[in-house]
Amino acid sequence: MKRIEAIQVIMAGVRDALCVHATGMISREAFASADSPESFYMIGSMGLNSAIGVGLALTLPNRTIAVVDGDGSLLMNLGILATVGALGLPNFAHFVLDNASYGSTGGQPTISDAVPLERIAAAAGYKYTSRVKDVGDLRLELIQLAKRPKPLLLLAEVARGNEAEIGRIDIPPPEIADRFRGAALQPPRPSNLNGVG
Repeated sequence: MKRIEAIQVIMAGVRDALCVHATGMISREAFASADSPESFYMIGSMGLNSAIGVGLALTLPNRTIAVVDGDGSLLMNLGILATVGALGLPNFAHFVLDNASYGSTGGQPTISDAVPLERIAAAAGYKYTSRVKDVGDLRLELIQLAKRPKPLLLLAEVARGNEAEIGRIDIPPPEIADRFRGAALQPPRPSNLNGVG
């Protein structure tokens, strides 16, 4: 599946969550296809979106926090898996879009094709982990996610390459932060969709 397809399915399934997106093409594709005030786009700090998600999960225990990560981003901050597992965050959903490459910097290979990140998460203490390879299986997992124990990690294998003609995020970073802060301070909307939230 294409990464942007996975992002669209995930965003539809976590509509009531606060979402923190990895820097680079993940943020750009999420912004282009599923922008909302509940989305925080990490710009320029690879690997730190998951740490921001942990802080949000601790600070806002009544909100579901969805981290949309890439394999390269997660590998830059692999210790976050141990932190999440040790904290046992019951409101933390971690999505990893794995194309075994650094998609935002030229497609250089990562090591995720040899190191199964979902198994590392399980060993670190995530209560549920899974790997999916197509859009249909991703949708099925999202239907069940509300019932899964958290913290959870769902890894979706995605094709290499970026969506054509995706522009940069045209909202200034302070404005992204302000509108996300405003959304985070609102009570969660009633969930009308299967999935986390």
